[in-house]
Amino acid sequence: MENYEKLGAFYLGRKHDLENDKTTDELLLYDSKDLTTHAVCIGMTGSGKTGLCISLLEEAAIDGIPSLIIDPKGDMTNLMLTFPELSPKEFRPWINESDASKKNITPDELAVKQSELWNSGLKSWSQDKSRVKRLREAADYNIFTPGSTTGLPVSILDSFAAPPRELIDDSDAYNERISSTATGLLGLLGIDADPLKSREHIMLTTIFDHFWRKGRNLDLAELIQAVQSPPVDKVGVFNLDTFYPQKERFELAMQLNNLLAAPTFQSWLEGAPLDINELLYTDKGKPRVSIFYIAHLSDAERMFFVSLLLNQLIAWMRMQPGTSSLRSLLYIDELYGYMPPVANPPSKKPLLTLLKQARAFGVGVVLSTQNPVDLDYKGLSNTGTWFIGRLQTERDRDRVLDGLSSASAGSKFDRKSMENVISRVGKRVFLLHNVHDKSPSIFYTRWAMSYLAGPLTRPQISKLMADAPPVSTVTKEEPVSRITRTEGQSDRAPMTPGISQLYMPVRSRKPQGAELEYHPHLWASAKVHFTKRSSEIEAERNVSLIVPFEDATIAVDWDIATRLEISEDALRDKEEETATYAPIPNAATKPKNYSGWEKEFKDQLYHSERLELLKSGMLQMMSNPGESEKDFRIRMNQAAREIRDEWVDTLRAKYAKKMKSLETKIRQAEERVEREEDQSTQSKLQTAISIGTTVLGAFLGNKTLSKTTVSKAGTAMKRAGRTMKEAGDVKRAKENLELLNKELENIEKEFQNEVDAYTEKNDVQNEELEVVSVRPLKSHILVQLVSFIWVPHWSIKGEIPRLA
Repeated sequence: MENYEKLGAFYLGRKHDLENDKTTDELLLYDSKDLTTHAVCIGMTGSGKTGLCISLLEEAAIDGIPSLIIDPKGDMTNLMLTFPELSPKEFRPWINESDASKKNITPDELAVKQSELWNSGLKSWSQDKSRVKRLREAADYNIFTPGSTTGLPVSILDSFAAPPRELIDDSDAYNERISSTATGLLGLLGIDADPLKSREHIMLTTIFDHFWRKGRNLDLAELIQAVQSPPVDKVGVFNLDTFYPQKERFELAMQLNNLLAAPTFQSWLEGAPLDINELLYTDKGKPRVSIFYIAHLSDAERMFFVSLLLNQLIAWMRMQPGTSSLRSLLYIDELYGYMPPVANPPSKKPLLTLLKQARAFGVGVVLSTQNPVDLDYKGLSNTGTWFIGRLQTERDRDRVLDGLSSASAGSKFDRKSMENVISRVGKRVFLLHNVHDKSPSIFYTRWAMSYLAGPLTRPQISKLMADAPPVSTVTKEEPVSRITRTEGQSDRAPMTPGISQLYMPVRSRKPQGAELEYHPHLWASAKVHFTKRSSEIEAERNVSLIVPFEDATIAVDWDIATRLEISEDALRDKEEETATYAPIPNAATKPKNYSGWEKEFKDQLYHSERLELLKSGMLQMMSNPGESEKDFRIRMNQAAREIRDEWVDTLRAKYAKKMKSLETKIRQAEERVEREEDQSTQSKLQTAISIGTTVLGAFLGNKTLSKTTVSKAGTAMKRAGRTMKEAGDVKRAKENLELLNKELENIEKEFQNEVDAYTEKNDVQNEELEVVSVRPLKSHILVQLVSFIWVPHWSIKGEIPRLA
């Protein structure tokens, strides 16, 4: 078996001799780090484009790179069809029975044939069952179906949430986020909105801007209310009602309400949220391959969803630290309509932002299409890798050449030579133009490990995902025990003078038939400082607790306190709307009790608060305060990948130097053989050593070795074994070349030993982490506030009130 499993290298196929239409033994290994400058794959139907892209995504999964995949046609769902045993039984459920009928065989017989085909196909590319199993276990695979429960549903409720402060502070990115969100939403209503002319668009962007700058999240119901009663009096210099009269705003609100009320829209409100971190990694930090199947959606729905997803990705991306290594992939299987050369759909701006800025964050974008004329090639000028397959028309070739020329700005581009190559590639043969390589490559794509069954049907997707665990769950707040209040009481009882009263804000939407009811609680907040000089740990934690008052001997039981992630700045000094109040317990009306509760609160924190951090011995890294094991392992994996990529670059440089020295010796040996042959009247002999297809040569690739020298050396060595005869000088030349061959073998062994040792030593994915626990000093607990607080609940007759 060929040793193509290289650190950070994707096995995509073998080099292809276009002149003789023959695939060589030389491996085509693609450096994963090159994907940070993005890639585009272009080829007509039947060119092998799907197989190539699936192979690339397979390699990414094996390398621990998570992917977000937008699948408008259904082809990429085939990534779910990996069969570790490659048996007919595994293939049978995914056999297209009409295909069997066309071949005049039964589906069972076709399953046998497909099993045999995949076994032989993988074997011909030096792959086997163990690699398929490795692929299957490398990542967590899911198919999401937004707007449908066929696969895993997707909730858009969080999609109107305020973006992170980092994005708001970037004015260009923030304006793009607001504009594309408004455009996508209006597109669902059938409104083709011009951002500069449409009152609907300007109204929505004004509302989003108002709430988002305050850190306030929105859902559709709140957006509808805000359209009816906007939070602003003016738009630009015009009075609100002059710019957009109330009657016309009501019509827009009704359209949004009809959308929200439509039964078909309810599937958009349940399922996994568009949380990029959850979509890319499991709770244990294992990479995910998240496939978004959107073939069932209308054009407007597709545009709406894709725009939301791209905007969420940009927001997540800006929260990540910079890196030069590949962190994650975004793959779009058919770019048609999302980045056209003239129009500006809501997906175009976020796509251009990703192409321009994602490199700094290690996010690679891979775009695929069979329609070259529908691409904005100016936008693709930031794309470093082009995979070009068979094209349908001369017009397509011209557009691709225009794009290549644009992407090659600043470097020599031979348009005529490139045109000649592109016009001659056949099925599964691709031109690889990579700005990181010295020259383009022609290669034949390897056999995909996933079963290429074609687009899966919705019943098949449903079957695949029937037993899949949810990617994330929405944690509902637990009901709080009801405090009995006097029947019919609706007024708040007076509080003892000197005791302040606070109000917790209402943080959830009012359920149908519910009334607002306030319950008395004790609020306590403190800053807890943790320090451990031996480990250079310094951290501070804000702790806020609420605990219900009890009419009992112990009025406040800290063991049943609830921790809240809410700042004191968010508390109110008056109620938000008309409400009823539960009675105030007697203990809560006595000022002296609050100083005692403050002391108890401090004792509670001293005994209960611990700062637990995770430590990686391999990387000598410590988790950050508040960082989950999942996020720490993600950060560990990225750090390990960066270290690995640096190590690989150093290794390349080290062996390139050795190879250069060896090439010099080969040339000298060749010259000597030629002289000796001339003297012995034999035919001219060209001798060298075959280095083009060695393990080391495949690893170093175009970045290091001279293609001319490799080809010349490989040819000469083969002839040397056939032609060296009795002449003593020729014999000695042969012995010299054999020594060079042995030297190369030793270099290969040395290289492989280094790789194996590094891989074994740096398996951080399975490292058992050490838990470092730090407790606070009592003097390091600063109580900030202990106060009476009214906590809002939604009360529905016959049910236990729930936090509002």
